[in-house]
Amino acid sequence: MEKKLEEKKRGFIAKLFCEKDEPSSKRFVGIVGSMTLFGTLFANSFSHLEQAPSESLVNAVALLSFGALGITGAEKIFGKKTVKNN
Repeated sequence: MEKKLEEKKRGFIAKLFCEKDEPSSKRFVGIVGSMTLFGTLFANSFSHLEQAPSESLVNAVALLSFGALGITGAEKIFGKKTVKNN
């Protein structure tokens, strides 16, 4: 039972970073960048304003993360369509 649950969790995480059984670097960069940004902003909400990261750095990480996820989403919507010949 525990083994199936572990495989199910690993399967979800693997599917999160993959597209059609192949790893997606854009998804990886987008998700890891987003999680880093969220963690940094959460941690800085408890510190003084003088210790906050620069605004341009936060914006750069946000643009990189959301851009990578946006490109992945756009590829999924407007991706190459294959024509089936019958």
